[in-house]
Amino acid sequence: MKRTLYQLVSGSLILFLLSGCWDANELNELAIAVAYGIDKVDEDYLVTAQVVNPGEIEQAGGFTTPVTVYQENADTLLEAFRRMTTIAPRRIYGSHLRILVIGEELAKEGIGDVIDLLSRDPEIRNDFYIVVSRDVMAGDTLQVLTSLEDIPANKLYAALETSEKNWAPTLTVTLDQLSAHLMEGGMEPMLTGVEVKGKVSTGESKENVTHIQPQTQLQYHGTAVFREDKLVGWLNDPESKGVHYALNRVKSTIVVVPCENGGKAGIELIDTDAELKAKAINHQPYGSIKVQVEGKVSDVECRQLDLSKKETISDLEKKTEKDIEGKIHEALTVTQGEYESDVFGFGKAIHRSSPAYWKTVEKNWDQHFKDMQVDVNVDVTIRRTGTIGNSPLKRIEE
Repeated sequence: MKRTLYQLVSGSLILFLLSGCWDANELNELAIAVAYGIDKVDEDYLVTAQVVNPGEIEQAGGFTTPVTVYQENADTLLEAFRRMTTIAPRRIYGSHLRILVIGEELAKEGIGDVIDLLSRDPEIRNDFYIVVSRDVMAGDTLQVLTSLEDIPANKLYAALETSEKNWAPTLTVTLDQLSAHLMEGGMEPMLTGVEVKGKVSTGESKENVTHIQPQTQLQYHGTAVFREDKLVGWLNDPESKGVHYALNRVKSTIVVVPCENGGKAGIELIDTDAELKAKAINHQPYGSIKVQVEGKVSDVECRQLDLSKKETISDLEKKTEKDIEGKIHEALTVTQGEYESDVFGFGKAIHRSSPAYWKTVEKNWDQHFKDMQVDVNVDVTIRRTGTIGNSPLKRIEE
């Protein structure tokens, strides 16, 4: 009898452990958001959510679009998010977010509130990418349908990764990385810009992706430069490359150099190693950037270029070095002189090498960075010339 009673009590206690998750979410009760767009309109926040239409994803070539967009505005961000429940049939769920687009006007006012809200939300992971819309509202960028990738958010995510690896002016920034830049100090944030090529109204139509070349497309262009949490300006592609060279973020890219007798040659960079340092000498900051590059000749449009000669390779190396040094100096000129924003992270380097000096300049580092001397040294080695030697153009010329 005692044994039976013991078994009943034990079994009852075990049942309590099998009660399931109290906060479980059923998929048929959720609207999966893959992208958020946040704008500032007058004094209100305008929040846009790009939500997956599961029926269309399962049935390719359906009658409706693969995503649906919901928008609401309110005095605060959280209120705008909650107000979307008045138009969305399901609760919008942000755990699978791929991209966050911040409007340019909001970025100028400050993105601190946005980062604070998203960092506090336990449902949102920090592995999505953050970009800034250029000359168009963030909500409008999320209404453009894309080809190849049915879900526009996936297109934005993949294109940013691909261009960062193969072109270099763009960069991927996640929520935790951006938060670290804002909280730690010594290095100002940067975000890639995205723009709409064509009319937004055309991009909203499913007909946009039925053309062999869509009439409206999303394209990454330029780098947004911040001072603290406010957008202060943009870097063009060469200037963006210059910063990324210094920060050792260039995985692969192309450098185009002129040939002596006309034409151009393309040098593909296949390995880059950069070292950025800074220290205080006699209460003055000094910085240095050293970049070592390995490349190969990938494009020859010069009729008189003889790649069999060592002096030809040496000349290409020097021209490539000059091009990279020029881009770094261009970026330094703009960020030090016009924007006074240390996106290079010299402040963090000073903090490591000269902590006592850093304490005296930390609060007004932008002014010290503005006048800081920076030495740039680039060393390029070209080891390969592709699968052929000299170009067929040289043989034709001869």
